[in-house]
Amino acid sequence: MMKKKRQGKYTVNFENPPLIRSYAAVVGKKEAEGPLGRYFENICDDPMMGRDSWEEAEGELQYTTVIKALDNGNFRTEDMDYLFAGDLLGQTIATSFGVMELQIPHFGLYGACSTMGESLSLAAMAIDGGFARRAAAVTSSHYASAEKQFRFPLAYGNQRSLAATWTVTGSGAVILEDAAECPEKESGKYVRVTGITTGKIIDYGIKDSQNMGACMAPAAAFVIANHLKDMKRQPEDYDRIITGDLGTVGQKILFELMGEEGYDIRKVHMDCGIEIFDHESQDTHAGGSGCGCAAVTLCSYILNQLETGGWKRVLFVPTGALLSKISFNEGLSIPGIAHGVVLENS
Repeated sequence: MMKKKRQGKYTVNFENPPLIRSYAAVVGKKEAEGPLGRYFENICDDPMMGRDSWEEAEGELQYTTVIKALDNGNFRTEDMDYLFAGDLLGQTIATSFGVMELQIPHFGLYGACSTMGESLSLAAMAIDGGFARRAAAVTSSHYASAEKQFRFPLAYGNQRSLAATWTVTGSGAVILEDAAECPEKESGKYVRVTGITTGKIIDYGIKDSQNMGACMAPAAAFVIANHLKDMKRQPEDYDRIITGDLGTVGQKILFELMGEEGYDIRKVHMDCGIEIFDHESQDTHAGGSGCGCAAVTLCSYILNQLETGGWKRVLFVPTGALLSKISFNEGLSIPGIAHGVVLENS
C-alpha cells in the first residue's frame, strides 16, 4: 500500500484525496486594505480582539477563524476527529489557549511560517490513511505579538530594514473531509488535496533575522525541485507554484536556485508575501510574512481561484524560518523549512 502512495523520495500521492469542504480567513485592517482585500470576508477592526494582550488577541483570532470555517461547512466541533494547529509564539500559546475551548483532539505544530503546509499535510494524511473522517488545519500570526517576541516592542519605534517583511495579522482554517463522507453528486465541486511533498531543514548559514526571505528560499527551492522530480513534471504543469512569504528578496534567490536545478518557474510563480500587501503604499518593504500570510491567502484568493475554475492545479509551498530569541541571541544561523501541498479542482 505504501509503495502505491509514495512517489519518488519526498512526495506522496493520495489514493483517497481529501476534500476541502469549507474554509475561512480572518484578517486585520491593514491586510484588508491590500491588493487581496476584496477576497477577505471577515475583518477584525480591533487588533486586540477584545482581549487584554497581543497573545490573547491572536488566540481569539484563531478561535474565531475555526468557528467560521466550521459554520461555513455546517459542521460542529464534535464532527472533527482532529485539529492540526500552530503559530509562531513560544510553545504555540496562541493555539493552545485559543482553541482549547473547542475541545477537538489536537496536534500542536510548529513549522514557523510553513505551518499551514504542515497542518494541511498531516490532516490529509490522517484522512487518506483512514484514521479520520474530518480534520481541521489552522494557523495564525499577529503583527504585534510577533514583533514583541522576535524583534522589538512596538513602542520602541525601531527602524525596519528594507529586506524586512511585515507580519500578517490573520488566521486561516481549512476543514478537510473524506470524500466518502460527501454525497457523490456534491463531491465534484470541492477542491482536493491530491498530494504532498515534505521538506527538510535547510541551513545556508544566514544569521540576518531581518531577511527572512533569504533564510527560507533554499528550503522552498528544495521542495519545489524535488516535487517536480518526484512527479516527473515541469513548472508549466501547474497554474501556479505558490510560496508562502519569501517576499521580493527571497523570490529573486528562489529563481536563481531553481535555475541551478534546471527549472524556470518565473511564469507560474506567486508569493503570498508579495501579493498580500502593496509594498509602496503600505510601507511593508519586502512584503508580508508570518504563519497567517500563506494561510489567509490560501483561504481566500487561492481557493477562490480553484473553485471558480480559474486554476486547475497549484503547488502550495508555505515557507518557514526556524529561529527563536534564544538561538538568535546565541549567534546561531537561521535554518528554513517548507512543505508542498498539491491542490486540484475536481
